[in-house]
Amino acid sequence: MFPGQDGRKHLTDRSMQKLFERCKSEAGIDRPVSVHSLRYSFATHLLENGTDLRYIQELLGHQSSKTTERYTHMSVKDVRRIRSPLDGLMQGE
Repeated sequence: MFPGQDGRKHLTDRSMQKLFERCKSEAGIDRPVSVHSLRYSFATHLLENGTDLRYIQELLGHQSSKTTERYTHMSVKDVRRIRSPLDGLMQGE
């Protein structure tokens, strides 16, 4: 996802962290965020936009779907859209 200088290898973890810190500083972001925050946000946005969990698992390189399930979370807006079947009974549907 992040090719190194020669284009054949990926950036090292440390290089990615340094780049992230520099970009964060240049953007004036003072909040405590990390590269992991980006990964988590990426997965969450994919999930909220309807991407199948199996595809997210593949993109993140997780061996187990359980890891991906723990890694992502349900957004409050999605939970609020869930209607109980009992609600339909109460309204005569």
